[in-house]
Amino acid sequence: MQIEDLRIFVAVVKAGNFTAAAEQLLLSKQYVSRRMAALEASLSVRLLNRNTRKLSVTESGQLFAQHAQRILDDIEEAERAVSPKRQALQGSYRISIPMSFGISHLSPLIAEFLQQNPEIQFQVELVDRYVDLVGEGFDIAIRIGNLADSSLVARRLGQLKRVICCSPGYLERRGTPETPDDLLRHDCLRYGREGQNGWELERHGKLRIFDVRGPVLSNKGEVLRDAAISGLGIVLLPEFIVGPALENGSLVPILDAFQPGSLSLHALYPQHRQRSEVTRVFLDFLQERLKAQRVS
Repeated sequence: MQIEDLRIFVAVVKAGNFTAAAEQLLLSKQYVSRRMAALEASLSVRLLNRNTRKLSVTESGQLFAQHAQRILDDIEEAERAVSPKRQALQGSYRISIPMSFGISHLSPLIAEFLQQNPEIQFQVELVDRYVDLVGEGFDIAIRIGNLADSSLVARRLGQLKRVICCSPGYLERRGTPETPDDLLRHDCLRYGREGQNGWELERHGKLRIFDVRGPVLSNKGEVLRDAAISGLGIVLLPEFIVGPALENGSLVPILDAFQPGSLSLHALYPQHRQRSEVTRVFLDFLQERLKAQRVS
């Protein structure tokens, strides 16, 4: 087994196919394919499932990828420790970030970080689904909301305030809710999928789920924001989505005394990335910049 084979294998896992990995490594697709076949033969185990449509990583391949990445990280750290020419942060990293928050907050920060560290390459994918970091070859995922139990390492980056609001025109037509119970008689624009429609609000010092209903259900906050601006109902959304509309008056906050809890913002990464200097420096950078934007 050669170190080059480990590098190629990790690149294939991250890229999801031989062609993209070969392009990143400046190698031919045929060479990459041959080296992966030789690696599997030397290990006597199948690491990759190949078919005409896609390439997937086997369970053994996922485990091997974690160990291979750890070895490559250790080699990189060792080289940087003894070589003055390798002090700059380097490497290729695949990152998953949520769509709306990624565009509004993280995209400019990622660009700033890469300007400061020109030898780093990021493959950034904006998706709202929860990706399988190890199985899909991601190095870091930024996630909003509650975290499920897993073997991944989580680092808190901040809190995202949420707001209950609607248009002034809606209040003129339907009146202003005074308590969360009043929401049951109003049109509420719901975020998420069926079965996840309740709004959790504090009442008399206790949290309670209010089973609100309304004309729009969507998994995109911008759709609900625009529906609220049009006067279709009341919405509960993160401030980063409705902030500009609140500032220009097209939406107004209501039920200030019953505002919902904030959403946690976390970075998740596999355990083998704990010793990565790039992971530490990048997340330190995000945390500092987000705190300056009052995401804390």
